[in-house]
Amino acid sequence: MISRRKPGHPGVFRFIGEPFRMPFLQDLPHDIKSRRKRRGPRMNCRVPVTIEWNVQSGPLHFEKGFTRVVNNYGCLLVSPRELDLRQRVRVTNLTTRRAMEAVVVWKGMQRSDGWDLGVELTTGDPDFWGVEL
Repeated sequence: MISRRKPGHPGVFRFIGEPFRMPFLQDLPHDIKSRRKRRGPRMNCRVPVTIEWNVQSGPLHFEKGFTRVVNNYGCLLVSPRELDLRQRVRVTNLTTRRAMEAVVVWKGMQRSDGWDLGVELTTGDPDFWGVEL
C-alpha cells in the first residue's frame, strides 16, 4: 500500500485514494492530554522482601521475593507464587525491616525467577523502600 502526505495539510495522508488523518497530541481531548501517567517517580531497584497473605481463612503464607521497580505508592515485585488480583498482602522490606499492607493490582507473566506482580501500598510512604525517589 502506498501512502503520500497530502500537500498543505499536516497529518493528512492518502491511502488508496482515501484521506486519513493521524491524531496528534493537540487533537486529543483536554482531559486525556492533561492526565498524568504515574503518581510519582519510579526507580529500577532490587529490594529483598517477604510477602505474607491469607487464603480465605486458611493458614498464613510467607514467601521471599524481590522488587524490580519501586515508587512511593507500590512496586513491581517478583513472587515465587502466583497471587490473585485484589489479594491483600503484607510486604516487608528486608533491608529497612519495615512492613506495609498492600494489594495486588496487576499480574504479569511467570518468568524463570517468579511471577511479576504490581502491588499498591495501602498508604504511600516515601521512606518505605529506603531509597531516594
